[in-house]
Amino acid sequence: MAFSAPEPELSVVVPTLNEAETVATLLAALAAQRDVALELLLCDGGSTDGTAALVRGRAGDLPFPVTVTETPPGRGRQMNAGAAAARGATFLFLHADSIIADPLALRRGLDHLAAARRSDKRAAGHFRLRFAGDSPSPLAYRFYERKARLHRPGCTHGDQGLLIPREFFDQVGPFDEGLPILEDVRLAERIAAMGTWVLLPAEIITSARRFETEGLRERQTLNAILMNFAAIGWQQGVEELVAGYRSQDRSGRLRLGPHLARIAGLTAALPRQERLRLWYLTGGYVRGNAWQIPLFLDVRNAWRRGGDDGATPLLSLHDRWFDLLTDNPAGRAAAALMTFLWFRLTLRREMKDWPGILRTP
Repeated sequence: MAFSAPEPELSVVVPTLNEAETVATLLAALAAQRDVALELLLCDGGSTDGTAALVRGRAGDLPFPVTVTETPPGRGRQMNAGAAAARGATFLFLHADSIIADPLALRRGLDHLAAARRSDKRAAGHFRLRFAGDSPSPLAYRFYERKARLHRPGCTHGDQGLLIPREFFDQVGPFDEGLPILEDVRLAERIAAMGTWVLLPAEIITSARRFETEGLRERQTLNAILMNFAAIGWQQGVEELVAGYRSQDRSGRLRLGPHLARIAGLTAALPRQERLRLWYLTGGYVRGNAWQIPLFLDVRNAWRRGGDDGATPLLSLHDRWFDLLTDNPAGRAAAALMTFLWFRLTLRREMKDWPGILRTP
């Protein structure tokens, strides 16, 4: 719609696909933001539930300009389209199910990022994360929230809200459009390599609906395997898992067994030397992420005490000793063996009702 307004300070880019049930909450949260001139660019990937029409219908009641564009599906493609149409000096890439409760969150985020950029022009920010939902595993969510505050590889994702100055995005972007997922992780890695991530003072509440629908253990297990394949460069494994990834509106309870069985089949088809190399690289990735175990224990200990003071003594111990002692071929090989045994045992347990699939060597 046409909207006569000053040049926006902030362009909020939101990719959507069948988000009619959630986007109204986001619109209300953005409308409540104070002391910031923003615009909204909603990039719809082919919704069939009226998401685009709903936002267009409410645009006239919002205190900021709204642009709705329709693109082929794929979050990377959608967000690139939004960035190309944006007018603001800073971009905020945001998920449609995000909730921003603090009316000064965006103002505080912009000010905090501006202060950081006085010492490093190539700085980008992400918000603190909190999960919403009826969770049977509150400790697990506390762990993921704490992990999202770190700037280690694999810790920064799109559900934290990515606040990036336009000029820096022009250097590190665009988002990867080759896969329907992982576009946020790949951009986060490029930002970390070229500049600095900044933890912003405000908080974004994100929905736990995918975990609740698919199963927390099942979804995070597949996420971890996918991240490993992407990190070690095994494109065939990435494509296999991406092919089974469903959009939120089509998701249901996950069964790990069939996914793991297909991965076992793919690895079994590789030449022996290549298969050993794949497991060795996987061991290196697993060893490099072993810090998540002491972090979880630190979070559990704080949770049992009824709070979180941010202290991570076990993680610090890991970084000082365990990481150094295992950062070698023997450490990577040991991690590879343990991961292989975990994989085979998990596959056998998950596929106990499908014995025929277990014949893969």
